[in-house]
Amino acid sequence: MSGYAIAHGLCANCGGVFSFNPHAVPSIRVKGVREPVCQPCMTKANRERVANGLEPFPVRENAYEPIPAEEL
Repeated sequence: MSGYAIAHGLCANCGGVFSFNPHAVPSIRVKGVREPVCQPCMTKANRERVANGLEPFPVRENAYEPIPAEEL
C-alpha cells in the first residue's frame, strides 16, 4: 500500500494552523522544544533578514508538502 502523509500543527510564531512535512518544516525552539513555523511567517522573517543585510533562513523545497507515507 502506498499513500501520502502530512502533519498539521500550530505555527510557533503566529499560532495559525497549517500543514507541513514533519521532516522538513523550519522550526524554532520554544521552552526547549522544536516547534514548526508556517510558510507565511518564514517568508516574512526572511524578507526582513534580507532587508537587514542578513542571510535568509533556509527553507527546504518540500517543507510544506505531503511526503510518501513510508518516510514517516
